[in-house]
Amino acid sequence: MSRTKSKLAVYAIIVVLPFLLLFARFGPSQPLKNLVVKNISLPLRIILFPFQEAKKILFYHRIYNEYLRLTEEVNILKGRLVGWEEVARENNRLAQLLKFQRKLLYTSIAANVVGRDPSNWNATLIIDKGRQDDVDVGMPVVNAMGIVGKVAEVQEDQAKVILVTDPSFSVAAVDQRSREVGLVAGTLRGLCRMRYLSGDADVNVNDTILTSKISSSFPEGLLIGEVIQIESQDNAVAVNCLIKPAVTLSQIEEVLVIKTE
Repeated sequence: MSRTKSKLAVYAIIVVLPFLLLFARFGPSQPLKNLVVKNISLPLRIILFPFQEAKKILFYHRIYNEYLRLTEEVNILKGRLVGWEEVARENNRLAQLLKFQRKLLYTSIAANVVGRDPSNWNATLIIDKGRQDDVDVGMPVVNAMGIVGKVAEVQEDQAKVILVTDPSFSVAAVDQRSREVGLVAGTLRGLCRMRYLSGDADVNVNDTILTSKISSSFPEGLLIGEVIQIESQDNAVAVNCLIKPAVTLSQIEEVLVIKTE
């Protein structure tokens, strides 16, 4: 029995002693420990490599699927945000148009811009109100910023509007500061020109131009635009001036058609 115990003790010493020597922090076992770890680590890395790579692949797929899910959620939220922003902008435009409509002394008809004439894209637009809504040829078209144009053609449920920059558009106008009167017409350059001013007319750059009370189709006092250039020649009996329209015509979405009768 004692021999058996002695054998067990020897075996224990043989097994435990290398571990004690190998994992001692300092001492003569350190070089031996380094050698053993170096020789064992490579086989261990080789053995563990497939498991580590498999773990990476599984982890990558899980993360990638989560990325796809979050990306889809972000895109949905972005779409909703754009929609909300568009609704907010439309509400703001309509609020300004309603406020302006209440100030008008004339009855007006609110209309949406639904298109433009492809043959005359920069000088006309199409609105969704027509004969059935009492829209008629020659009626002024405005928005909260000023004059847009006037009705040129009318159908049952639509109408064509020529813009203030169309050469066929014209309206009697007055300089708000000096009260000089002239005729404003379009130029197809995105600008208007005020004609029939005398050679010594008191018109300056930055002057505000409004519709005149002598106009036969437009109410007086509607904003047309601002003078940006005076066109004159030496010994000229008349001068012209270029006017930048108050309305950004490329951004119109809602308008008012004024019923002057």
